[in-house]
Amino acid sequence: MTERPRALAILGPTAAGKTDLALALAERLPADIISVDSAQVYRGLDIGTAKPDAVTLARAPHRLIDIRDPAEAYSGAQFLADAGRELAAITAAGRIPLLVGGTMLYFQLLHEGLAALPAANPELRAALRARAAREGWTQLHAELARIDPAIAARLHPHHSQRIERALEIHHATGQPPSQLLARRSRPLAADYQLVTIALEPADRALLHRRIDARFAAMLAAGLIDEVRALRARGDLHAELPALRAAGYRQVWAYLDGTGDRATMAAAGCAATRQLAKRQLTWLRNWRHPIQERITELTETPHDLAARVIGRLNWR
Repeated sequence: MTERPRALAILGPTAAGKTDLALALAERLPADIISVDSAQVYRGLDIGTAKPDAVTLARAPHRLIDIRDPAEAYSGAQFLADAGRELAAITAAGRIPLLVGGTMLYFQLLHEGLAALPAANPELRAALRARAAREGWTQLHAELARIDPAIAARLHPHHSQRIERALEIHHATGQPPSQLLARRSRPLAADYQLVTIALEPADRALLHRRIDARFAAMLAAGLIDEVRALRARGDLHAELPALRAAGYRQVWAYLDGTGDRATMAAAGCAATRQLAKRQLTWLRNWRHPIQERITELTETPHDLAARVIGRLNWR
């Protein structure tokens, strides 16, 4: 029997230090980094996604960043296809794939495979968003709870994108989404010796301070100008998946004239803290093996890398 190739995954909430840990690991292991981030796939969304800069990318190239235009959608199915190709290419070169990011849905798909779901329907999505504008996402979440209690229980009433997708699936198929999600393809993770390390900070207040400091640094680095340049294209709008990311939505609203800069900054920090809360909740409910849950943020990336390498149990 052929031994499965090795792979390593680093996942955790935003601002927990995943990129720094990945870079430290890439210095010690023959590893190539694959980004698992649904916002970093977009070209032109650099500052607000904490995308590695040119110097970092020259030192440690990241795959699956800058592969889509912000006007385009990017699905979990597309991620699996792209990730499968990169995993195969890295292992064929005799190196170790290092999957790093905070898009927990993508990690779930790697472990559980892809369900046979209908393609996106722009007209239906537009209708659902129009309803949400009139009634609020809480009302649409309540509708989903009647249709599919199992799915609704896993979603926050303000998690608009996933509520929208679940209702879209139901309207397109007439079936509860949970029934379709139960029928999945063979997961990519089954073909690898995948070691998973979670950065799961126990000190929520410290994580919040890091989030606030990072968002302030993003504003100082030119996030507003970055969003202004995206608006100047003329073909983008605030409801596109790329621009619904935490930070971008708030800056876009600010440039629309909604509130002052201080209000926007506070809203951006709050949205990012909410994102981190959802990511941590997902990690607590994670059903797949995690070899190490790192709860302290005080260790240096090099110390963390040594700790992670010590936990590798590859044959």
